[in-house]
Amino acid sequence: MKKIIILTFLFLLTLSVSAQDFRCQVSINTSQISGSNRNRYDALREALTTFINDQKWCSYNLRNNERIECALLLNLSDASGDVMTGTMTIQLQRPVYNASYKSTVLNFVDKNIKFTYEEGAPLEYSESTNLGQLTSLVAFYLNLFLAVDFDTFSNNGGAEYYSKCNNIISLNQNSSEPGWKSFEGNHNNRYWLIENFTNGQYSKIHDFLYTYHRLGLDVMAESPDAGRSVIAESLRTLQQVNAQRSGLYMIQVIVQSKADEIINIFKQGLPGEKTQVVNILKQLDPANSSKYDAINASK
Repeated sequence: MKKIIILTFLFLLTLSVSAQDFRCQVSINTSQISGSNRNRYDALREALTTFINDQKWCSYNLRNNERIECALLLNLSDASGDVMTGTMTIQLQRPVYNASYKSTVLNFVDKNIKFTYEEGAPLEYSESTNLGQLTSLVAFYLNLFLAVDFDTFSNNGGAEYYSKCNNIISLNQNSSEPGWKSFEGNHNNRYWLIENFTNGQYSKIHDFLYTYHRLGLDVMAESPDAGRSVIAESLRTLQQVNAQRSGLYMIQVIVQSKADEIINIFKQGLPGEKTQVVNILKQLDPANSSKYDAINASK
């Protein structure tokens, strides 16, 4: 009888662990809000951490070492009653094969966050109904994390989760909160981010994510020159997407997220390789073109 109880406990524990897809760090900055009730925001952080990390988001059973590492930083600028506004920093990391290094895949700021949070109220989410702005926002980015992460391991592997992001966009078309609609944000919001990722005209973005990470970055520990060459080729693919329509929000997000890593990789490149990559990066990110001169400055 005792053995049965122990085995049952271990089985339930295994189910509990397998239901966890994310290892997400949630932070909340309220320095812009005078007289902030710290307990209130600590409760929000704990509720979000539990909401994200303790339930099933992925259709696959990820092992503990496969849990997706990410971070959400809420930088709140105003709280009027239960209504909060501010920005959210979105960060996703991916392990690199045969290395202790973790690659930053996404690192950008959503500048239009607005939601209602009542301390102590449960955080509820449904894929078929909009139950609240806060859980819609978080679920949107968790599915984006799954989509992009899966894209880096298999070509177009994240299609299921881009579709879920699109569904959340649709459910929020009647929301009064910003960031969900095509006419907001000068094409730089959640609507356009997913539109770019799911628009067939820009499908090579998925080739880029897979080639850069799985065929390039993942081989660099064993063959740096071969890996760097593949990464350079993947940047030419990104250049092709940009040539179809410059200024895509998706391209801005990816270049912003990967810029420092790419600079560090190609500081060790061959002269001709460096020149080509610098030219591509300056074309993709003209506002920060001088930043990429660091590649050629390295001997």
